Amino acid sequence: MRLLIVEDEKRLALSLARGLTAEGYAVDVVHDGLEGLHRASEGDYDLVVLDIMLPGMNGYRVCGALRAAGHDVPILMLTAKDGEYDEAEGLDTGADDYLTKPFSYMVLVARIKALLRRRGPAAGSPVLNVGDLRVETAARRVFRGTEEASLTAKEFAVLEQLAVRAGDVVSKAQILEHVWDFAYEGDPNIIEVYISSLRRKLGAERIQTVRGAGYRLVATS
Repeated sequence: MRLLIVEDEKRLALSLARGLTAEGYAVDVVHDGLEGLHRASEGDYDLVVLDIMLPGMNGYRVCGALRAAGHDVPILMLTAKDGEYDEAEGLDTGADDYLTKPFSYMVLVARIKALLRRRGPAAGSPVLNVGDLRVETAARRVFRGTEEASLTAKEFAVLEQLAVRAGDVVSKAQILEHVWDFAYEGDPNIIEVYISSLRRKLGAERIQTVRGAGYRLVATS
C-alpha cells in the first residue's frame, strides 16, 4: 500500500514515515498544502494522512478540492485543534476519519488499517485467496494451505500487490510505485530479488514471469 503524508511539522512527518515504512507501507511526505494537493491528484495513493494547518492551502481546502475532482482516496485528517466543530468541518469536506494531536502512533496505525479495509475489494479486503494461498492483509500473515509462511515486510508488500491483482500482469513499475516510494532511485531489478525470495518461500510455480511485462500470481493445483 502506498501512503501520502501531508504534514508541515517535519519531525513528526518523518517520524510517521519511518514508522509506517517499517510497517511495510510505501510512504511519500510533503510539507505544503498545494504540493499535497498536486501529489494526491497525480499519484496513485491508497490513503492520505492530511494535516489541517498547512502552508499554501489548509487541509480542509485540500480535502474539498480532491473530493470535488472526484478522487475517492481515503483521507485521515490530523489537527492540533480540539473541538466538535473542527471535526465536523473536516468530515463535511469529505475526510474519512479524524485524529487530534497529540495522538498515539498505534492508534494512527489502527485507523489507517481500518480505512484501508473499508476501501473496497482491491485495497480493503482483509483476506485475499489465490488457490490455496491465503494472504491476510490486516494481520499481515500468509498461509500455504494450513502452513504459515514467514515473510519480511517488503516481501509481504510485494506479494500483496500481486495478490490484489491475481491473474493479471503487474509490472515492475507498478510494484515500485506501491512498495517503494517516489524518491526511490535505485536499481528497479531489486524487485527480482524479492520475487525470487517469494518463489523460494511460496513455490516457484505461483509467480509467473511475463517477459517484458511483469509478473503474474496464479492459483496452483
